[in-house]
Amino acid sequence: MHRFFVPPEDCHNNPIRLSSGESKHSRSALRMRDGDRVIVLNGAGKELLCQALEVRSDLTTLDIIQENSVPPLPFKITLYQAVAKGKAMDFIVQKATELGAYRIVPVLSERSVPDWDEAKSATKVEKWRNICVESIKQCGSAWLPMLELPMNPKEALTDAHQSDLSLIATLQPDAKHPREHIDAYAAEHGHAPVKLAIWVGPEGDYTPAEI
Repeated sequence: MHRFFVPPEDCHNNPIRLSSGESKHSRSALRMRDGDRVIVLNGAGKELLCQALEVRSDLTTLDIIQENSVPPLPFKITLYQAVAKGKAMDFIVQKATELGAYRIVPVLSERSVPDWDEAKSATKVEKWRNICVESIKQCGSAWLPMLELPMNPKEALTDAHQSDLSLIATLQPDAKHPREHIDAYAAEHGHAPVKLAIWVGPEGDYTPAEI
């Protein structure tokens, strides 16, 4: 069954109207017809079973047949990802979304993006947000992660203060498995951490000054 994304604010009324892009896709690429059933995800925990009332390239309308609420994961993972070069960042955003990340924060580390163009920042972020949308449609998740504007390491560290536990991926030989840190937190606090910050650096890792 085909899946579509409709923002929460556009799911209050019945019938639902697909965006121009989704409408064109439903007609031209998916060859949908009136009466076909589809799934609509709103990215905020709602999964709607719908039936197509009218399928047009400029506007497709859907009738809500059934509404399901999908509970969020019992933990909230924020991925602080050093911006990777080329298309690698697109792949990382896609997989983080499919794996259930709550937030994705691109980090402008010293070794990752020496040629970062601030003028194109909004365009890149919008592209990554679109990848998040396509990813939940692909995997069927009812929850869309928040994708923040890029931060420098200092800003990201300040942002991460809201987390219960921060873990950083490293190649250091004395590094411990994440489970050891989570178990230690649970032993000290009586429960597992709910808000986790996961840090992944660029090729060559974060610099000592950044850590």
